Parts: sequence; structure tokens; C-alpha cells
Amino acid sequence: MILWYDEPAESWESESLPIGNGALGGAVFGGVAVERLQFNEKTLWTGGPGSAQGYDHGDWEAPRPAALDEVRRTLDVEQRAAPEWVADRLGLPRRGFGAYQPFGDVLLHFPDGPVEPADYRRELDLAEAVARVAYRDGEVRHEREYLASHPHGVIAGRLSADRPGSVSVTLRMATPHPGGVRTVVGGRLTLRGALPDNGLRYEAQIQVLAEGGSVTDDGESITVSGADAVTVLLAAGTDYACAYPDYRGVDPHERITATLDRAVAAGYPTLRADHVGDHAALFGRVSLDVGQQWPAAATDVLLADYTGGSSAADRALEALFFAYGRYLLIASSRDGSLPANLQGVWNDSTTPPWSGDYHVNINLQMNYWPAMSTNLAETTGPYDAFVDALRAPGRRTAATMHGARGWLVHNETNPFGFTGVHDWATAFWFPEAAAWLTQQLYDQYLFSGDERYLRDVVYPVLREASEFWLDTLHTDPRDGALVVSPSYSPEHGDFTSGAAMSQQIVTHLFTTTLAAAARLGGDEELRARLDVALAALDPGIRIGSWGQLQEWRQDWDDPDDDHRHVSQLFALYPGTAIRPGSPAAEAAGVSLTARGDGGTGWSRAWRIGLWARLRDGDRAHAMLAGQLRHSVLPNLWDTHPPFQIDGNLGATAGIAEMLVQSHLGVVDLLPALPAAWPSGSVTGLRARGDVTVGVKWSAGLPTRAELRAGRDGPLRIGVGRFAGGAARVTVTDSAGAVVDVDRATEVLLLAATAGETYTVTG
Repeated sequence: MILWYDEPAESWESESLPIGNGALGGAVFGGVAVERLQFNEKTLWTGGPGSAQGYDHGDWEAPRPAALDEVRRTLDVEQRAAPEWVADRLGLPRRGFGAYQPFGDVLLHFPDGPVEPADYRRELDLAEAVARVAYRDGEVRHEREYLASHPHGVIAGRLSADRPGSVSVTLRMATPHPGGVRTVVGGRLTLRGALPDNGLRYEAQIQVLAEGGSVTDDGESITVSGADAVTVLLAAGTDYACAYPDYRGVDPHERITATLDRAVAAGYPTLRADHVGDHAALFGRVSLDVGQQWPAAATDVLLADYTGGSSAADRALEALFFAYGRYLLIASSRDGSLPANLQGVWNDSTTPPWSGDYHVNINLQMNYWPAMSTNLAETTGPYDAFVDALRAPGRRTAATMHGARGWLVHNETNPFGFTGVHDWATAFWFPEAAAWLTQQLYDQYLFSGDERYLRDVVYPVLREASEFWLDTLHTDPRDGALVVSPSYSPEHGDFTSGAAMSQQIVTHLFTTTLAAAARLGGDEELRARLDVALAALDPGIRIGSWGQLQEWRQDWDDPDDDHRHVSQLFALYPGTAIRPGSPAAEAAGVSLTARGDGGTGWSRAWRIGLWARLRDGDRAHAMLAGQLRHSVLPNLWDTHPPFQIDGNLGATAGIAEMLVQSHLGVVDLLPALPAAWPSGSVTGLRARGDVTVGVKWSAGLPTRAELRAGRDGPLRIGVGRFAGGAARVTVTDSAGAVVDVDRATEVLLLAATAGETYTVTG
């Protein structure tokens, strides 16, 4: 599980190697004469309160009931309206939204570096989360390694050589932000300042520790001469706080100083061991074998040679890409910081694409699709906290814009509670986003079965999101159905009422809110209102004239349309309302086929999961192959273009869906295994109901599965793909005793005991 290259990186986007601890991110270039370590801290943002542009959360100054009524009346009569016309009435010029910022660069100048190094290698070890650079200068071998430690809160680097006294380096720090002040005292470089736009205070400190040799400071840089080894430790932060309405906390100086002091006291060997142990405890839970063999080829060559065919080298890239997605999620989402944004935690531009923000019409949600299925529940804390923090500004937006209870957020947001609108006509209105965000939260509960989490974290968010829609759903005068109006199918077509995605999301919200309320008990009045609303609500699943699943209530779909969004398929994935084999599932396949296998990186990733839910492993694999051929950069970052991490994470989730599904209450083994993976195994995947799953297969059929129950209760296992089906399989417990099961269908039913592992063999 190593990405490796035989020359330094030149492009940040396509070649640098990412490290991260959730809050801090670094991009390693591996230069020989000059090394660049570009770094980020996830809370360094322009915009928000105090912004020079002013800041209003995207809210109107006063309600516009006449404007909303005009749009709804027009849609009732005309059925559709141009996005520009709607934006003129409901949009708002965006002020103070801001953008995610790079923190700076650590530059290491090696005065004695060779012009032509020998045996050069740059690599990223996914299992250890350590980036390395090695080369030979004459008879001396130089090595560097870099890591971003979550336990210690620092980025660390170590420079060494196999001959004593051979490490000499000058370190300095560059930043794109004017006004920062640098000081150097005792081998510690401090950069401190405030962003000109919003006054957000930031600070980074770097400590240089030499083993042997000499260390000198010159006011803005640190020089080490003739050392045996050098350790570099970096801590950084801001005074941002995820707290409405001010979003400011304490000055970061004392916190940064204490963090760095603790890392210095721990020492590099301890820091490294703690880091590797912490990362491996998450990353090492899952192992995937799809028949790969690792060729003696650099990763960029492996990618360039990839065909999507049957070679073991192609399988190696696919397995590496799956593992890389899990690595990136660990590196960009850990407790104590914001969730992964459009680029995770990495960014080298003061004006990043789409502000490096949180798009919530699929992208933020997609970032967390693999969290539960690939056994990384610990990465979801930032997502949970972020969604919860949107409620306060979202209540204000609901009241100001709609006179409604509850909360909402529109198409995109930032760390400062931007829950309103802007005036980009085709991407400004999407109040369903809040409801979609809750879908991930409820799904996390289904995986864990933790009722305290359901009560304390999930249900309050579900309840308020449902209240908003109970207050704002519109009665369609044509048939009396409750619809979302105005409604806009993301980034596609005209405004209408009751677009498929809008209806599917609200249906899912009401359904899960009812299920949660029933599980927890109480809230009878809300449950009664939800029952009435669900009975009248258009579910958004309608089959059109050419057999397609309609994107709109009206039969407007064009069979020649290859738009990247397939929004009408929410109910298939990540939703659960469309079941395989149903007429709606067949229609979903018709729509997917018509849209084609092209698209951007994230849309290809989505389609892996969609085809997997349709139980078509070969089409799911074709989408994975298309993504690797057309939408992946040499460092394996996904590209829209440009780089967007959601494609990486969505593809990893899609591969997991090909191997294990559980959204229908059954642990379904190998539901979408492609012919390209005839033999293999996977361990450590998770299923809903608190079950950990491993499967082996041969000749395209499962031969053995192990399921570990995390709690007592019924366990349903889909075994229809075993040779001979349910009648021919045997289930044993940890002691080897045969377990009594109900074999009435191709689904085995047994009474599971917490902590017990059940083995199914064919």
C-alpha cells in the first residue's frame, strides 16, 4: 500500500503527496536542493463575521413572501421557470463568504544537495501514513520522512543520512498572507498575524532540533550545519471557533506553544510510534484482495498503463485506489477540527476552486459515504459537529426567508454558518441540503445501533429539519400532492415544483424522523403530523415514457442528455427507497445508461455506487475503470477537474457497496462482484446492525464469510450467491459449533450474540 515515484513533484495538484491529521495538512514535494512542504490548517478562512465585504449568512434582510409566492404561482401555472428569473427574485449577491486559505510553505534549502541524485525515490506509505524521500549523493544516502500526527497535533519531519555529519539545511517559512511577523529564537521559528479580510488571528511555530552539528538563527531562518540528523516539528492554528454568531475563540498562541512543547518533549521516536499506532488502528481494519500483484512500476506509470482489463497490475491500482480513499478520509477528518472540505484539508491557493468550501448538494455528504462501511466511524465526529453547528444560523435563515420553524442550509456553506443564498442562478437554491445532511447521521446510527447517539445527536437535527418542511411544503393545485416549491434539480434544467430529488430527500427525512421517534418514544404530535404529510407527499419516484426514472414530475427527460448529475437516483443511492429488481430499479438503470459513462470525477464515483445498488458489478467496475483512466491525477487525487476529494472517497464507498450491502436489513454478500475480480477476499467491512464482515470468494462465488456481531439481536445474511444457496451453506460459531438458522429463503436468519463471530461456508 505505497504510492511511489522516481522524481520530485513539480505540480502541487497532480504530483505532491498528502499527509494530514484532520486539522493540519501537508503536501510533500521531495525536492533535492530545495524541499517544499506546503501546509494548511483547516480553520484558516477569509470571510465570515468581520469580513471587509460585510457578512449576512446569505440571508435576506427581510422576508420576501411576495417573491416566493410569485415564483410558486408561476410554477403552478407554467410548471417551469428559468433559473435566472428565479435568482433575480430569490437570490442575493454573496458577501463575506470567504475562501479556504493555504497557511504557507516550509522551505528546506540543502546547500550541499547533488545536482543529479542517484537512486531517487519519493513515496507515501498508506499503512503508516508516512511520506518519505530518499536518494544517494555519492557515497552518502539521504533520507527524509514526514508525518502529520493526530495524537500530538503536529506535522513532523526527520532528515537523516547514513554518514555522520552529513545533514546541513536552512529552514524558512513563506506565507501568501501579508502582515505576518516572523521571529526566531532558540531554533524555533514563529509566524504570527491576522488575515487582512476578517482579522482572523493565526500562528504557526516550527521547532528545529539537531543531533550533532550546529544550529544558528538569523531572524527569519534557521540553519543547521554538519548534523547527523534533524527533526522539524510544526504546530499551527487560528482563533476560529465553530460557535454562532461570532465564530471566534481565544488567541492561538498559548495553545500552539503548548502543543509544540509537548511534541518536543516526547521526542521523534515516541511521536512517530504514537502516530503510526494511531493511524494503523484505523487504516489496518480493512484489507482488500482483488487478485492484485504489485509490479515494479512507479505509481504514475501504473496509472498511465491502466486499462481496466484483467491484468494483475490493473487490480493493484484498483486496490490501491480503494485504500487511498480510506487514507485520505483518516488524514482529513479527525475529532477536533472541521470536516473534510472539497479538497479534504489540502489547498495551495488563496482563491481555491469553489472557495474550497462545503458543497452540500452532494459533495460533503459523499466525503463521508465510506466512513461507516469501511470501518472508519472515528472520522465522522467533525461532520456531526459541523451539521449541529449549522442549526443555529439555519434557524435564522428558515425564519427570515420562509417564516418557518426548523433549520435549513442551501447549496453551499462555509465554517461561518452560511445557510442562505447567493445569486449564481444554477447553484444557489437547495433547501433540501439540510435534510440530505441528516441522512448520513441516521445512517451512522443504523451502523452502530447506539441509541444514545440517536437521541442526543441525530434526532434533534432530524426533528428540526422535518419541522421546516412541515411548514413549507406546497400543495400542487393539479393533484393536491405535497411538493417542494420552488424546486431545482441540482445544476440542471429549469426550476419547477416537486423535482424527483427534492421529493425523495424530504420523503427520506420524514421516514427516518418517524423511525427515530418511534425508536425513542414520545413526540406524538410531531409523529402525527409527519404521518399526515407522508400520506400526501409525492415520493418523487415516477417512470417516464421511455422507461426512465423521471428527474422531474413532468416527463421532460431527454434520452440524449448526458449531464453529470443523476439527481433523480438519490432514492437508489445513498437513499434506500428503490429496491433491486423493482420497476423503479429497472427505470434507474435506463436513466443511468442514457446518461452514459462519462462525467466528472465525483459523478463517476457516484455511479459506481449506483450500479452496485442495481447489482450490476460489471457496470460498477466500468465506472471505476473510467474514473481511473480519465479522472485521476498521478498522485491519485481525483479531479473534477480540478482536484476534488469527494471523487476519491465516493469511489472507495462504491467499491465497498460492490462487496457488502446492508441497507435493506440484510447483510448481502458480494451483491455486485464484477467478472474482473473472479477471486479475492475482503476483511473488516461494516454492515448496519453493528456487524463486521469478511468474505472470501473464488470463481466469482463466495466460499467463506465471517460476521462478527457487535450486539445481541437478529442477524440476516444474504447467501444466495453461495453455490447451492441457503440449502448448502453451514453456519458455525467461534467454537466451531453448528448454529441453528432459518433457511426459508436465500436469507439466513439467526439470533446473534454480541461478540460472537459467525462463519458461513459453502
